[in-house]
Amino acid sequence: MDLKITGRWAVICAASEGLGFACAAALVAEGVNVVINARRTEQLEMAALQLQEINSAVSIRWISGDITQPETQEAVLTASPMVDILITNAGGPPTGHFSEWSHDIWYQAINTNMLTPITLIQAVINKMADRSFGRIINITSGTVKAPQNELGLSNGARGGLTTFVSGLAKSHLLMRNNVTINNLLPGAFETQRLRQTFKQKALRYGDSPENMAMQRSQKIPAGRFGIPEEFGACCAFLCSTHAGYITGQNILIDGGAYPGVF
Repeated sequence: MDLKITGRWAVICAASEGLGFACAAALVAEGVNVVINARRTEQLEMAALQLQEINSAVSIRWISGDITQPETQEAVLTASPMVDILITNAGGPPTGHFSEWSHDIWYQAINTNMLTPITLIQAVINKMADRSFGRIINITSGTVKAPQNELGLSNGARGGLTTFVSGLAKSHLLMRNNVTINNLLPGAFETQRLRQTFKQKALRYGDSPENMAMQRSQKIPAGRFGIPEEFGACCAFLCSTHAGYITGQNILIDGGAYPGVF
């Protein structure tokens, strides 16, 4: 399927690895020019080279820095001549018990996983409407639909972003000017972050990372973890011309792990 977004420009946060990189790779394969951001310069530069190998015909630009900082936001947004596609993404806040979280810890979580995406959306959305094309994707978490006690910081911050987007996405001004906003909710995907999680849990429970991973995968109806390329393909479709009638949605990609109906 031709997604009909060749030549568009996309800004993708946290794109040096994992799901962010998978989204960038899928868009680059479709002929989209990208500006990618992450904090680690060396890894980001390597990611840019890998993306260029996928499609030598597109422009790949990279800006290293903390996307929660205004100067990094400005650098990322101005690196692109226009922003047709915005993909917000950030690592989740620490786990733990709510009694351990100070005001500063809460603010950091909210700033990273709620306020920063909103700030980036504010910066691009009116120009998208003026050009009659815009696709905004927020990568959040499957726990938005099925909150977990130890992930309270993520539940709160990402839950706030989710409800904000739900209201904004239904704006007549946006929909009638071909601007959509959707959230992608990943379950367990085969990424470095997931592997690191299993290492930490293995140390805590005196088990092996391999055994922890096997136990987790067997709880998923698919019997496996997601492949980042699967996630990237879904993201690319939502960014396509064909997805202009899809907005304000929370699309769960978790191999059937969510037990509910809605």
